[in-house]
Amino acid sequence: MAAPVLGLENIGLVQGSGWLLRGLDLAVGERDRLALVGRNGAGKTTLLKILAGRTEIDEGRRTIRPGARVVLLDQDPPVAGFATLRDFALAGDDAPEDYVVEGIADQLGVDLDRAGATASGGEKRRAAIARALAQEPEVLLLDEPTNHLDIAAIEWLETWLQRFRGAFVAISHDRMFLSRLTKSSLWLDRGTVRRAEIGFGGFEAWTEAVAAEEAKTADKLDNQLRAELHWLQRGVTARRKRNQGRLSKLGEMRELRKSMTGPVGVAKLATVTDDAKTKVVIDAEHVTKAFGDRTLIKDLSLRVQRGDRIGVIGPNGTGKTTLLRLLTGDIAPDSGRIRRAKTIEAILIDQKRARLVPGQTVREIIADGGDWVDVGGVRKHVAGYLKDFLFDPNVLDAKIETFSGGEQSRLLLAREFARVSNLLILDEPTNDLDLETLDLLQEVIADYAGTVLIVSHDRDFLDRTVTAVVALDGSGKADVVAGGYSDWEAKRDQTALTARSPAAQAKAAAAKPRKTVKLTYIEQRELDTLPTEIDALGKVIAAHEAALADPALYTRDPARFARVNAEADAARNKQAVAEERWLALAAKVEALA
Repeated sequence: MAAPVLGLENIGLVQGSGWLLRGLDLAVGERDRLALVGRNGAGKTTLLKILAGRTEIDEGRRTIRPGARVVLLDQDPPVAGFATLRDFALAGDDAPEDYVVEGIADQLGVDLDRAGATASGGEKRRAAIARALAQEPEVLLLDEPTNHLDIAAIEWLETWLQRFRGAFVAISHDRMFLSRLTKSSLWLDRGTVRRAEIGFGGFEAWTEAVAAEEAKTADKLDNQLRAELHWLQRGVTARRKRNQGRLSKLGEMRELRKSMTGPVGVAKLATVTDDAKTKVVIDAEHVTKAFGDRTLIKDLSLRVQRGDRIGVIGPNGTGKTTLLRLLTGDIAPDSGRIRRAKTIEAILIDQKRARLVPGQTVREIIADGGDWVDVGGVRKHVAGYLKDFLFDPNVLDAKIETFSGGEQSRLLLAREFARVSNLLILDEPTNDLDLETLDLLQEVIADYAGTVLIVSHDRDFLDRTVTAVVALDGSGKADVVAGGYSDWEAKRDQTALTARSPAAQAKAAAAKPRKTVKLTYIEQRELDTLPTEIDALGKVIAAHEAALADPALYTRDPARFARVNAEADAARNKQAVAEERWLALAAKVEALA
């Protein structure tokens, strides 16, 4: 096996009064695609900074191949202090070439001459991505790379990473991003890392198997370790079983919605609702809204009924928040009519967390400084209520500034979900949330008896929560599809496929002279057969990864483990070569056209 590009050997790091990481070993190979997963506060970001050489360790050593370049994409790009995004992207001794950064920025749709002080979160993120990719790293460390990106930018980044010849390690709450890109998983748990040669798509099954194996010996462990295992047994196994019922219910709701669509730690949350007096919550008819000479919403008709979960998607600036404000009555349409139920009691949770006042303590935020909070007519002690939102009760008197962005979002959830409501409005709720908090939020939405409106770029989150999608494209058109994001994506792809059908292509070809240059016979045959070969290799890889997910395989049959692992690596390499060849041929076809 080739020596790793980057490695950590028996490292330890002290944080506060104890060890955050200890006895940790990690190797990053040339073409590794690694998902780094762990509970909030486990040290994922710290581990990336150690890999990048930014954080000094207290024991052990970090090794790197001579000449290898390691680049870290920060969760919060340090743009402050730079006059423009270009100044930020080109700062430092390791700055990339201006023209390379400019080329990537153009593809991401960000103006590098935008003032850093007024740039949005999405613009800062795009500038940071342009800088990181332009540095041409051998190892790319990604800390929540999809935060503040719209779906188009996320898909562009996915395509770039699929073609990337180096290695990357990614922390992300975007399950679909990790599932599509990663081929191995790193589980940061209790100060050390476990690795499985299985992509994030198999992560939950793997961790559940590990938890089950550890549970068998839990009676031999002391109480402290047993308590540490408790979240695994409940948070993975119990939640997974419970969510099967929720997904089944969601499927039934989607079928019902489709029939109505015409051509036009374990969270124990109980969100308060009241009884709506009408099934129709919001009824919009031929609504149009423009700002200046730009029409964001044009001739939209949409009926929202009680119990609906409506997801709103589209690139940044296409009018998603405007649509929410129209539907809730915050702004009026230029034309058309919107009728709303008189009994609407709405709560809004947005990405700015504006309802959290700096200087306040957790007790003040949740219980107005007291010890009790009323939740659905039930009086709860604030400490017990906080446990439902995965907080240690000892944080009651901590100030809001001491919490991370994700923890602040969780506090806002706890505050708002204690209120009486029948309409829940979520505007980019998943930014800064870890996977555990996302699970919690999905459970709240699934159990909520009222209506939910969600603006989000998190595709997996939408697949798990909504019954219908409203897709905006910026021209004023709104495409309404029953189901989740994947249903809308399938419709989009089918529409594009229809446009590329033989009949459509023949019609287009008739309008312009045929080119005589074309692929050779061998190239055309490769182009035709490579997708089948790539799919077959994918099935082989999936079968091997399923075998490797068995935590007892190594101890039971080390020889078989080594053989399966080697065969999986060989299949991945073949698949990578096939994918690169297919991409090259597809690019050639595009150039000939």
